[in-house]
Amino acid sequence: MKTWSLRRTLLAVLLGLTLALWVGSAAIVYVEARRESQELFDQSLIETGHLLLSLVEKDARKHGLTGPIDVPLRGHPNPHQYLLFKVRDAQQRVLYRNDAASDIALSRSAPDGLSWTSIAGQRWRLFSLWDPQRSLQLLVAEPTSHRDDISRGFFYRIALFGLLLVALATIAIWWSIHRVFRVLQASADEVSARTPDELADVRLAGAPAELHPLLLEINRLFGRVRQSRDNEQRFTADAAHELRTPLAAIKTNLQVLQRARSADEREEFIAALGASVERATRLVNQLLALAQLDPQSQAQDTVLALAPGDLAHLLAQQAAQWQALAAPYGLSLSVNMAPAPCALHADSLQLLLRNLVENALRYTPAPGFVAVSCGVEAGRSYVRVADTGPGIAEDLHERVFERFVRLGSTALPGSGLGLSIVRRIAERHGAHIVLGEGLQGRGLAVTVVFP
Repeated sequence: MKTWSLRRTLLAVLLGLTLALWVGSAAIVYVEARRESQELFDQSLIETGHLLLSLVEKDARKHGLTGPIDVPLRGHPNPHQYLLFKVRDAQQRVLYRNDAASDIALSRSAPDGLSWTSIAGQRWRLFSLWDPQRSLQLLVAEPTSHRDDISRGFFYRIALFGLLLVALATIAIWWSIHRVFRVLQASADEVSARTPDELADVRLAGAPAELHPLLLEINRLFGRVRQSRDNEQRFTADAAHELRTPLAAIKTNLQVLQRARSADEREEFIAALGASVERATRLVNQLLALAQLDPQSQAQDTVLALAPGDLAHLLAQQAAQWQALAAPYGLSLSVNMAPAPCALHADSLQLLLRNLVENALRYTPAPGFVAVSCGVEAGRSYVRVADTGPGIAEDLHERVFERFVRLGSTALPGSGLGLSIVRRIAERHGAHIVLGEGLQGRGLAVTVVFP
């Protein structure tokens, strides 16, 4: 499975965005600055042209102009790379020029105002201006090298400043990501350093708020594991305790059987041994059933495949068997069936009904009655097992669903797991259990109401 690094991904994305934003911003700033500088250069060239033409006009009115006058350019190391200007009259005779422009031809047909021209293979900015009488024309040219030098210097300064900012942003982003992942690593180290018995909650202190949902889910998982472990330990301890009694009885019966002095005694002890084995077998089967239905067990991951069915059909299948079971107890058992459609899992509901009926038969003294019924009340299907036994006090209704809890005489056969199994099956059907008064104003009625 291909893995990827969240740290490297975040660093690459953030640095990429930072670099892209800087390059875009620098490009916009550079273009705008270059445009502004071009406008400033053009404005300066225009003002220079107007000033030169006004000086020439004043000198022409005062002294008159008959030939070209060369104006030397002093103090500049390369006059050919500086400002050039010429003044012509209406007959295109050169009246004024600076010495750098003496051997350079400036276009006579240049349009009025600003334009571009090429001199010796280099691009120049040209400004042409006539006096109001159109008797004098000024041509002034400026090389673009000055503008390019300034733009180039500005670009280098932006690039240097930008590289410095990118370096600082890289350090800041790396430090921030490293700090966040250091917290993640600390939480991971805390979990990895634990033994299987250390299931305390992971600390939330110091962790960023975005990490809290993950840590809270880990803590909830630890809580479920703690509960599962505690249930398993309690279940194991209770099962060992409950199994001790039938196993001790089996051992005792075997010892007595070995010392039997007659065939009658041997038959009696064999019958007692069979009863002890039957009790142990029943307890083991109940334990296995409860383990499979326990919400904390792996079996909970497998959802019961509920299918449309009718509770009356299940009761009809087992009615004869229940009546046969009731006869040895000296009890009368009736089955009243009415249509009760619901979504059900047949095998698990048969186990539920068997536990309810066997509990009623076991705890109802003879002569007594047990009634099993199903139907629909208030739009919901139900199954009910009622008896004329001793019943259960209302304050103990919740306790009877706990494992290995037996409220009746311990001399009666049983494991205290029947109602726990009933509750687990009902929960997995989305049903709920109601305990109420049984038959003839006494006893217990257990009603399972389905959704």
